[in-house]
Amino acid sequence: MSFSLHTDGLSPQRTTLRLHGRLDALSFGDFDGGAAPVLEQMGPGGTVVLDLAALDYISSAGLRSIARIRKAMRAREGHTLLVNPQPQVRKVFEIVKAVPVSDVFSSVEELDAYLDRIQKRVLGGEDEDV
Repeated sequence: MSFSLHTDGLSPQRTTLRLHGRLDALSFGDFDGGAAPVLEQMGPGGTVVLDLAALDYISSAGLRSIARIRKAMRAREGHTLLVNPQPQVRKVFEIVKAVPVSDVFSSVEELDAYLDRIQKRVLGGEDEDV
């Protein structure tokens, strides 16, 4: 199976990248190349959401690519969040501890509920580090 990348809602504040197929030594270049223009457009404090619902496999090369995105977003004081990982992909993240569990969400609804709680805390005067 090959790899493909789709971008939804490209904006400086929040963009979703949907990964499909296998992210491995043969496809990480396609991912990096597709993600680069998105990262260039992200503003300070923005969020990149990686939707992994259709990602069937990830290798160490794919993990390094995701780590590069996380590093680039942290440099902009932004965030990288992962949603909808399939069980086998989630297990890889758990084993290698490549992404903090707090940054992996089972669904977009779970992510939105988390973001809603954070915003309510900020409005209520309880500043929380996301």
